[in-house]
Amino acid sequence: MFDSFLSGASERMDRPSYHADFGRTYASGIGFLNKVERGQHFQERGFGSWEAFAAGDWERALALAAEGREDYARELRKAISLGIPHRRIRIVEFPITPYVQWEFFVLRVRVDLGEEIKVLNTRDIADIEKDHPVPEVVVLGEKALYEVVYDNDGNADGAKRYSDTSLIRETNLGFDVLYERGEGFHDFFEREIVHLAPPRVTATKTGSAGSR
Repeated sequence: MFDSFLSGASERMDRPSYHADFGRTYASGIGFLNKVERGQHFQERGFGSWEAFAAGDWERALALAAEGREDYARELRKAISLGIPHRRIRIVEFPITPYVQWEFFVLRVRVDLGEEIKVLNTRDIADIEKDHPVPEVVVLGEKALYEVVYDNDGNADGAKRYSDTSLIRETNLGFDVLYERGEGFHDFFEREIVHLAPPRVTATKTGSAGSR
């Protein structure tokens, strides 16, 4: 389902090159965007809510969770104008990590603005993850597939770009299967996230921000 492209030909891009290529491809007319987020720990340096979370100030982190609302709204308005639906699968391990607990409050803002996000428990995809975890991917229609790369500390470090049409189609078909398995964001949030006690956060290393 997501296995075949991992050994396929790809172009390794650093972070600026990935963002530039993503922007060009996105604007070229792609039809849809699919994203799979699998990691349970990331660094989001420069994002005030994450900085507060990493410093152990949970109340301030929640107060700042909507700080990107205008940027998200602008992004989604652009997507609507271009006719590009955004779908995301957020895969979650249990027990829920402090990062994921924090991230769900940020993702809730995106969902409230219209992004389509489903949640999958890793127990529900054990059949797919027998050999390795599902990778972090972003697929732009049938034009480009990016396997997003992070360093050992969870800092964004660019991507591997795949352009083989058959691999992209197969990945999109796999995405559709997983998306159908997923649970609605708000149902998961209300049941598993909102009632959790503030997380205990240990000191984090410096690094570059990821991308919400």
